Amino acid sequence: MDRASSLFLLLLFITVSIFFLDLTTADELDLAVGSPMIFPLSYSSLPTRVDDFRRRRLHQSQLPNAHMKLYDDLLANGYYTTRLWIGTPPQEFALIVDTGSTVTYVPCSTCKQCGKHQDPKFQPDLSSSYQALKCNPDCNCDDEGKLCVYERRYAEMSSSSGILSEDLISFGNESQLTPQRAVFGCENAETGDLFSQRADGIMGLGRGKLSVVDQLVDKGVIEDTFSLCYGGMEVGGGAMVLGKISPPAGMVFAHSDPFRSPYYNIDLKQMHVAGKSLKLNPKVFNEKHGTVLDSGTTYAYFPKEAFIAIKAAVIREIPSLKRIHGPDPNYDDVCFSGAGRDVAEIHNFFPEIAMEFGNGQKLILSPENYLFRHTKVRGAYCLGIFPDRDSTTLLGGIVVRNTLVTYDRENDKLGFLKTNCSDLWRRLAAPDSPAPTSPVSQNKSSNISPSPATSESSTTNLPGVVRVGVITFEVSISVNNSSLKPKFSEMADFIAHELDIKSSQVHLLNISSRGNEYRLKWGIFPAQSSEYISNTTALNIMLLLKENRLRLPGQFGSYKLLEWKAEQKQKQSWWEKHLAGVIAGVMISILVTSVMIKLALVWRRRKQEEATYEPVSAAVKEQELQPLSSETSNA
Repeated sequence: MDRASSLFLLLLFITVSIFFLDLTTADELDLAVGSPMIFPLSYSSLPTRVDDFRRRRLHQSQLPNAHMKLYDDLLANGYYTTRLWIGTPPQEFALIVDTGSTVTYVPCSTCKQCGKHQDPKFQPDLSSSYQALKCNPDCNCDDEGKLCVYERRYAEMSSSSGILSEDLISFGNESQLTPQRAVFGCENAETGDLFSQRADGIMGLGRGKLSVVDQLVDKGVIEDTFSLCYGGMEVGGGAMVLGKISPPAGMVFAHSDPFRSPYYNIDLKQMHVAGKSLKLNPKVFNEKHGTVLDSGTTYAYFPKEAFIAIKAAVIREIPSLKRIHGPDPNYDDVCFSGAGRDVAEIHNFFPEIAMEFGNGQKLILSPENYLFRHTKVRGAYCLGIFPDRDSTTLLGGIVVRNTLVTYDRENDKLGFLKTNCSDLWRRLAAPDSPAPTSPVSQNKSSNISPSPATSESSTTNLPGVVRVGVITFEVSISVNNSSLKPKFSEMADFIAHELDIKSSQVHLLNISSRGNEYRLKWGIFPAQSSEYISNTTALNIMLLLKENRLRLPGQFGSYKLLEWKAEQKQKQSWWEKHLAGVIAGVMISILVTSVMIKLALVWRRRKQEEATYEPVSAAVKEQELQPLSSETSNA
């Protein structure tokens, strides 16, 4: 072979090698760009490359969301709950939404060491789709080596343990997501606060293979993100979305490092009070687990150095307020009086606090995000910020009240947007939202749990109802302590909030009690300027009552909707509308006539008296004497 031919073959070999190398490199780069960085905390049976491809496809798809309402109040109960239905037919449970937990669990009917909670225990025998997980290499097994078990212990010394099971889970009528099979814990024992709380159990939203979010993502039914929105001070409630929502304009983001810890951490760098930087060393927020956002925690806890700086800065900004003792003598709360009772006005007294993230963006905390109301002194408030014995900065639910928080796990960031969370829920719960394919019924195994109410008004005829004068409904309430009487005025406010009407339209019509059981009859009346309840409002209220979706906070005790009734306001004739006015006019006319007659009689009498009266000095006309009679003269 000559030199020219050898050179040609060498060039051809180099060209072909480069060509195939480019193809391989391009393929690898395409996969790298299309696949988001996922920290493999959650277990998956799929190979890494296949799992990355599934997640890449998931990122490009538009999957349904689970829209779920939040209940209870952060400070009154210490948590927020949502409703979850488990089994076939579904059994309802009130579960604490907890981003710091990875297991969802409810008390099982076989549990002998479980407290009395809001709803009846889960009865596996009544669910045709229930299955206990058998012992396998991927779980911890019981002593007999037959079933998978779990155990969780918390910082406040409470614990939960039981059997890992699988069943159909439903997310409510407002959810676009159809019921899904998921693994949950069937409790056999609970201690501490978990034993004494009213909520039935925990809904784990943390990072981990048993988390509800991870299970739904692994099934490919939602995208790897969820959002929470807690109601404001003294309002409670809120909304939760499992799945992706478009980031609203104005949302600020903070990086969340999944490699740092299994918790949802953020890169907090600095704090500002009233626009003034505290000039803290950023390392103070980066100790141990860093800065963690935990929905299951009530207040905010900072390292001692940061707490002292925040407290001093707030005190400097409120010289007109008086420092007072806290409501509990066992705690050294930082409280102030003189700010007034109106929560909407506390921003005129207390400063804003800003949290600055590593990217320079800031989350503004209004006073409701770091204060709680003093329970014994009116118009007084206390700092909901405390020093932490640990080095971790722990941000509880108080920090994100009236704040939409998006946990974008796929992109390793958390988003924050100040908003009205009650309004957000009403926007999410639009009438055209499709319902789950599996009907969500109520749990019938206890008298305490809410149950469908009977009604004398069929909602099949609701579109024809245009003049509703009053809607009445009866509820029974069971309080844990018979000496504590429910605060009915507060209950009326919550009912008005739930029904989206004015508090003045809600009236307590009747009350009866027996021990710690109360039976209340409530009435919903038209607004003061209206003759009847508007058609839209009436339809919404009746639909809520028919579907038994009226919820009262747990602070009022266990309740059950007994019955409801809508009374149509009949069209009145002219005489019916104006009868009272006519009668009043006639009565006034009679009264005025009688007064005029009486005055006329008095005037006439006085005139007569003036005509017959003669003065003493008046001249008297002489009268001629009459002659004596003849009989007298003859005598």
